[in-house]
Amino acid sequence: MFSRIAYAFRETAASFQRNVTLSAAAILTAAVALLLAGATFLIQEAFSNLLVKWQDGVEMIVFVKPGVGQPEIDALRTQLEGNNIVDTVTYLTQEQSFEQAKTVLAGQPSLLDTLTVDKTPAQLRVKPVDGAQDLLAEYRNQLKNQPNVLEVGLATDTIKLYGRLSGFVRSFTIGASVILLVVAVVLIWNTIRTAMVARRREIEVMKLVGATNWFIRVPFMLEGLLQGLIGALLSCAGLALVNGLWTNNLQDFGGRGLVTNDLLSLQVGSDYLRGVMVIILVIGALAGAIGSGVAASRFLDV
Repeated sequence: MFSRIAYAFRETAASFQRNVTLSAAAILTAAVALLLAGATFLIQEAFSNLLVKWQDGVEMIVFVKPGVGQPEIDALRTQLEGNNIVDTVTYLTQEQSFEQAKTVLAGQPSLLDTLTVDKTPAQLRVKPVDGAQDLLAEYRNQLKNQPNVLEVGLATDTIKLYGRLSGFVRSFTIGASVILLVVAVVLIWNTIRTAMVARRREIEVMKLVGATNWFIRVPFMLEGLLQGLIGALLSCAGLALVNGLWTNNLQDFGGRGLVTNDLLSLQVGSDYLRGVMVIILVIGALAGAIGSGVAASRFLDV
């Protein structure tokens, strides 16, 4: 058993050495493709952190002061619903707002650690009737002066631009990563095919002495799997580097007052980054296994 495992790894290492150029091209292509795929996940999470407050057509949010009683909140909600520019009003309790804050502040753990349910304001999320968006700014000024209102936020044109930009970036990066991942699989397939053709006489001899097809295939399949896995590891290192640089620069700009609190929400937490890395490793291993598996099965009779 152990001798077979040792043989598989020994043959895989030898094949790597014989096809250094092709193997390097396959690994680098897989790394770039998986880096783009991982970046897509991070970009979408960052935009999700930024835009979570403005989902479902919400254009204005009335933040209620912590500690205000439910009768006062109900009265404020009734007032909002009675305005003819308001379509619907959705109420989020302090507990629900706190859960939302965990997403918005995912990249700011120090700030999130200081926040509690009691300190989190409840929300009245306002969706206006069609065509009334421009009237919200004036209505906001009226609401800000009410005693139970902590703050009133509006979905600015910048926030709406971020939403459209999110969709564009997602489509572009997904398309590019899929194309490059297909190219990586083809390169891995071609690397394995080349290795099998180069060793066709050795394969014939192994068959004559009774070696099974799986015994012959395993080293080639392991080679492809390792190519995909190494590419995935390189992409994970790249993701960690890019996310670290982005977070550090964003926090630096925030500390100097050069970016808004909304933009600070574009940070991605370390837990989510680790989850993306696991997904990238699985995709890389699968891509390598598929490319090499197809080649090893198709070109076994060389």
